[in-house]
Order: sequence, then structure tokens, then C-alpha cells
Amino acid sequence: MDMYTTVVSFFQQGGPFMYPIAIVLGIGFAIALERFFYLMNQMRENRRDYDKILPLLKQRRQREIAEVTRKSKSAMARIIADGMNRHSSSRRRSDIEYAMEEGLLEILPNIERRTPYLATFANIATLLGLLGTIIGLIAAFTAVANADPAEKATLLSQSISIAMNTTAFGLMVAIPLLLLHSVLQSKTAAIVESLEIAVVKFLNLMDGDERAAAAGQKTAATTVTAKA
Repeated sequence: MDMYTTVVSFFQQGGPFMYPIAIVLGIGFAIALERFFYLMNQMRENRRDYDKILPLLKQRRQREIAEVTRKSKSAMARIIADGMNRHSSSRRRSDIEYAMEEGLLEILPNIERRTPYLATFANIATLLGLLGTIIGLIAAFTAVANADPAEKATLLSQSISIAMNTTAFGLMVAIPLLLLHSVLQSKTAAIVESLEIAVVKFLNLMDGDERAAAAGQKTAATTVTAKA
């Protein structure tokens, strides 16, 4: 009960700027939770589809790959599907790479969406805290100017202590939001890196298949020529 009373008193003494800081805190945590679960789900789905598609690619089972990418909604499946679609119409590595990079560029905004807001909200919380403290100090000095000289020191110290509450609360909000922003940025970077690795792996496997096919055709042509 004492802890609850202390928190309520701290919040009430901070003045009106405590409320917008609290709103920033609520919005920031809501965005962080939504992004965390979204990114974790993306990482899980991408890993699942990668483990399914990679063996199929090595075995050149294109029908099964098309079936996996058709049923899945993950970013990994979408990029592989773009590569397979372009591979059916063009065998050039550059064309397939461009198609997969285009798909990756279309996916990136969904992966990076709203995460930068956390850093912005952290800065806003800090600035609101400082603004509330400055306005509180202005009000404190104005009130002390007309007070009894014997009470000025006491009133001023009390007013400054109360005015500093907004700065403290702003920092208490900003620090966790910055930490959450850093965590989500690292997860986002990991997802993008895994997708880029999948693109390179797909291109290398497709390129290896084309070289093997070309070598087989060349050998067959040489054999026919020798027989002739």
C-alpha cells in the first residue's frame, strides 16, 4: 500500500506534464509488444519454410517448392516464390536476382514498420520531462518571489524537488523504450540477414543446376559428334 501511495503521490506532484509522458509510455509499449510478437512470428515461419524449401531445392523438386510457397505467407516463401516464377521464364542469374531483390524490397517496410517510433517516443518523453521541469521551476520562482524571506529557502527547495519529478519520469519512460528499440532493431536485422542469405543460397543452387545442365548438354553433343 505504501508503494502504491508513493507512486500516486509522485505522479500527482509532477504536474500536468506527467499525463502526456504516461500516454507516450502506453503507446510505446503497445508498439513494442506488437512488433515483438510480429518479428518473433516472422522468424519462426521463415526458419520453418527455409528448412522445408532448402532440401527441395537441392533435390530440384520444383513442384513441391511451389506448393510450399503457395501455402505459406512468410517472407521467406514469398521471396523464393518470386525467384521460382522468374526462373520459369528466364534462366539468367541476374534476372532471377532482380526479381528476388524486388520482392525483398517490398517485404522490408512490413518488417521495419513502427519500430523507429520507439526511439522517437523516447526522445519525446525526455523532452516533455524537461519542459515540465522548466515550467515548474518558473512557477516555483514566481511563487517564492512573493513569499516571506524566512520561508523562501524551504519553499524553493520543495518546489524544485516537485518540478524535477517530470524529468525523472521522462527518463524512466525513455530508457526502457530505447532498450526495446535496440532489441527490436537487432531482431529486424537478423530477419533481413536471413532473407538475404536465402536469396544467395537460392541463386547459387539455381546457378549450379544450370551449369550442370549445360555441362550435360555439352557432353551429349560431344558424344554425338564423336559417333558421327
